[in-house]
Amino acid sequence: MRKYYLDNIRWMTIVLVVIYHVIYMYNSIITDIGVGPFYEKQYWDGSMYVLYPWFMVLLFIVAGMSSRYYLEKHTIKEFIRSRTRKLLVPCTIGLLVIGWVQGYISMAISDAFSTMPDTIPKFILYLIMVLSGTGVLWFIQMLWLFSLLLALVKKFEKGKLYELCGRINAVGLILLVIPVYLSGLILNMPIIAVYRFGIYGFVFFLGYFVFAHDEVVDKLSKIAIPLIIASVVLAVVYIVLHYGDNFAEVPTVNSIPAVAYGWAACLAILGSMKRRGNFMPGFAAFMSKRSFGLYVFHYLPLSATAYVLHTYTNVPALPSYLLTALAAFVGAFVLYEVISRIPVIRWCILGMKKEKKHV
Repeated sequence: MRKYYLDNIRWMTIVLVVIYHVIYMYNSIITDIGVGPFYEKQYWDGSMYVLYPWFMVLLFIVAGMSSRYYLEKHTIKEFIRSRTRKLLVPCTIGLLVIGWVQGYISMAISDAFSTMPDTIPKFILYLIMVLSGTGVLWFIQMLWLFSLLLALVKKFEKGKLYELCGRINAVGLILLVIPVYLSGLILNMPIIAVYRFGIYGFVFFLGYFVFAHDEVVDKLSKIAIPLIIASVVLAVVYIVLHYGDNFAEVPTVNSIPAVAYGWAACLAILGSMKRRGNFMPGFAAFMSKRSFGLYVFHYLPLSATAYVLHTYTNVPALPSYLLTALAAFVGAFVLYEVISRIPVIRWCILGMKKEKKHV
């Protein structure tokens, strides 16, 4: 039976990722990326502190759970083949096909072209733009790597660890915050802060071994309300202590308040969605089917719109936010619908194979 609540968590979280990127593009806290703020102090930037500690952690947990369900019906070989096509191809070949466009926009926003010599070969400039266009694809890059590691673990793990993890109680789930915190202290890439291999890899495997048990998430659903209250309280504590700090980099991103709040939020969302969100009406089905496309494509129209508005117009703050958000959602859906229908290109950018016709 399909876990509709996981599909709903996935697309809802990706919607929040889009909204986060809209706020981030004009934020007044981390100004080295984005087009710049409208005001010296923008209190709505606090929404980034609310979202950042948990939304990518939650997506990796859900990915780990989904991997478990996939491997229950498929072989390791099929798993590797599927993940390579859906994850590795878009963030390698897809980058070569369309990534340079995002790279060009990102470099224009950061005014990188002004620092480059005119003698740089065009092919080298193209490769630089391709690398600069990685953008949001870091998530599927890491997810592919974790999938390979999972396949290796699966080959030698005969189900005993999975069975053992299914016995964890609600207190144990809460106390997992300790190893989650410790994992966040290791394997963090310098300069490129989003590559947090320690914590993201750990929660991915927690998703596979722990949260893929229905009875484990059921335990969370029974304490969903206390978990929601705890996450709200911890969010307030975190924001009070760290507002104004760079929430995406150490030491703030790995601080105890940030990790404690993020973990409480993940547990609260898993529990409450298992309890109330295991449904799939028309709109949810529409969003779920296109959630991957929304994630992959949203940043291109979002950043392009923000750059044009900031560089060539004097549009005030609120209309700029609204226009940028509209461009992100509509642009992503249009790009997905167009590219998903073009043979070869859809494989390169989305990892979509040709559908077999059934007679």
